[in-house]
Amino acid sequence: MGRSGRSEMGFDEKEFLACCGSSKFAIEMASASPFKTLQEAVTTARDIWFNKVDVHGWLEAFQAHPQIGKSPSPNHTTETSARWSKGEQTTALATATGSSLLELSDWNAKYIKKFGFVFLICASGRSTSEILTELKERYPNRPIIEFENAAQEQMKITELRLAKLFSTKAEAASRHDQQPMALAKKAEDRVSIIGAHLSAASQEPADRTSQISSRTRPPITTHVLDVSRGSPAVGMDVKLEMWMNTESRPSFDGTDIGGWVKQGFSTTDKDGRSGQLMSIVDSVDPGIYRISFNTGKYCPGGFFPYVSLVFEIRETQKSEHFHVPLLFSPFSFTTYRGS
Repeated sequence: MGRSGRSEMGFDEKEFLACCGSSKFAIEMASASPFKTLQEAVTTARDIWFNKVDVHGWLEAFQAHPQIGKSPSPNHTTETSARWSKGEQTTALATATGSSLLELSDWNAKYIKKFGFVFLICASGRSTSEILTELKERYPNRPIIEFENAAQEQMKITELRLAKLFSTKAEAASRHDQQPMALAKKAEDRVSIIGAHLSAASQEPADRTSQISSRTRPPITTHVLDVSRGSPAVGMDVKLEMWMNTESRPSFDGTDIGGWVKQGFSTTDKDGRSGQLMSIVDSVDPGIYRISFNTGKYCPGGFFPYVSLVFEIRETQKSEHFHVPLLFSPFSFTTYRGS
């Protein structure tokens, strides 16, 4: 494409194959490159993965992954993807026992026999027991449902690896006077912190599906990751509000003055996590919420004075947990809904 500018980052097909093992995905991403921000790359990647890559491309990507707890797949497309895959399983292997690995291997074999492809999960930061729990929960699904689940998990892995790709290249460009190999390893080590925090949003599938009523934390939580540094954002002010005007709703075209009521305020800790923004209750009040991050105070020279995210919790969701993380750099940000 005809985009240019010093801040844009270009990548080749091999680099995108390390993020996702689909040849079609890598070709389309390389064609769309360069990208000004990680957020732009992630948005493009999601469109390509879900709208342009066909069933064969999905299966090709699935086959590039090893079984959890096993050595890298012989179908790994690049050495980089094999190394990243091994790193993403670090927590699982560190928390495994002989019996848990054997049980995981048995369930992996059952899963492959039923669905025809490897059990796929964004394993970064997850223990063996957590992975095994989700495998057992997903096993009863119909194949068409599980195929979609696997595609969603692949996208999570792809997003994580795109962040690694951007972090590695950004640091190499900004410190070109240092040894490239040392820089790449340092950037990858730092961005692995992001992987552990990204997975925190989805570490409790068993709690949500079994509908356990007693909570151990508030129903709305957040954490902030400084992508430019590859580390948690420490000391960022966070505010949670709820829309309380029963006669209107906040809208893109209307004025929001007078309707927001503060629920809580906190500052992120050394792990980038906010303190308690609301009371610990079994059922959160349905309604529209706004969580705001004081990015201007945290990064005075950045592009964003503050970032606000508005979302709605419906009546049918009041027993769920909502984790709203922010992946931030001075000139870009992205988020997603965790659980």
